[in-house]
Amino acid sequence: MIPTRKANKRQLILDEAAKLFKQKGFGGASMRDLASEVGIEAASMYNHIKSKDEILELICFRVSGMYISQLAEIEATAASYVEKIKALISLHIRLMIEDGAAVSVANHDWKYLREPALTEFKNARKQYEKGFAALIEQGIAAGEFQPVNVSVALFTILSAVRWVELWYRPGRELSAEELEANIITMLLTGLEKK
Repeated sequence: MIPTRKANKRQLILDEAAKLFKQKGFGGASMRDLASEVGIEAASMYNHIKSKDEILELICFRVSGMYISQLAEIEATAASYVEKIKALISLHIRLMIEDGAAVSVANHDWKYLREPALTEFKNARKQYEKGFAALIEQGIAAGEFQPVNVSVALFTILSAVRWVELWYRPGRELSAEELEANIITMLLTGLEKK
């Protein structure tokens, strides 16, 4: 199916909204600001999107959906737990590099979602965190990981990959692949040379 002009304009609005929300925050960005970024009249925005709240929902749930679907695919593989955790870390880094504005919005502005979307999004986050934690726990039980507190391991990994959105830019002294390899090394084997 060929995308329609309306669908393309809607996607442009969502992409520009993610950039604007990342820059100004959800509360600091107006529909007029967004219309200016997209290059259409503010009133015309409503031909493509219902509200700023709908935009936030669409961005947040698209990002959470990507994480949850990728987690399910990774869980279903026959790979070792080390490989599964590496794949999840890679997923986080790749999404931040390829779709950083949307990931930033989902990480920071989700709290502005209105009910029932707020509760649904929190449940999606919990589902993802539980699945990620279960892989760590199973990896510990299988003897692939050190016997550490699962919550400490989970939130150390998640917080450690979040800084990528703030720091990494193409053209830095290392490629996206080198960045990914370095982060995986730090998180799974550490700085100490054995």
